[in-house]
Amino acid sequence: MEDKTLVCKECGAEFIFSAQEQAFYAEKGFQNEPARCPECRRARKQQAGGRGERQYYTAICANCGAETQVPFKPTGIRPVYCRDCYQSFQK
Repeated sequence: MEDKTLVCKECGAEFIFSAQEQAFYAEKGFQNEPARCPECRRARKQQAGGRGERQYYTAICANCGAETQVPFKPTGIRPVYCRDCYQSFQK
């Protein structure tokens, strides 16, 4: 593979689609080349907010009983741990 020069569909600027990026795209199974330059991709991601502000939910730690905030909605199927308890399990 060789580097390719592509034109951004958003701003019209030329950008390089490197051989390394092409290999990454092929490894991931992506069929299409990037249509936007890295700057426009970054701006588009920020504009979309990268999913916006993360919502946190209140939960009770299954280990110590402390109230904690988690970035997912607890379903009650699995235990939820506070940061300290979770990290102590990772050691």
